[in-house]
Amino acid sequence: MADGVRLEVKVVPGASRTRVVGRLGGRLKLAVTAAPEDGKANKAVCELLAKVFGVARRDVQIVAGQTQALKMVEVIGIKMKDAEAVVGSGD
Repeated sequence: MADGVRLEVKVVPGASRTRVVGRLGGRLKLAVTAAPEDGKANKAVCELLAKVFGVARRDVQIVAGQTQALKMVEVIGIKMKDAEAVVGSGD
């Protein structure tokens, strides 16, 4: 992807606080306070990643796994090296 990246994430909804937990294997583990109902947790994931990467909320979307804990998220406007610098590239 020339103008963005796709990230594999694992989401833990209903957490005590919204945050990037760290790496879990090849995925980024996220915790959100929102419940996994009516798209609330998905919205929280997109808002968290937009804030972390410094992009607009509209530039983050879930492209696979909308109803699952394991998701594929697309972030427009960043490069993989920049994403790795923000969240780390190793386990």
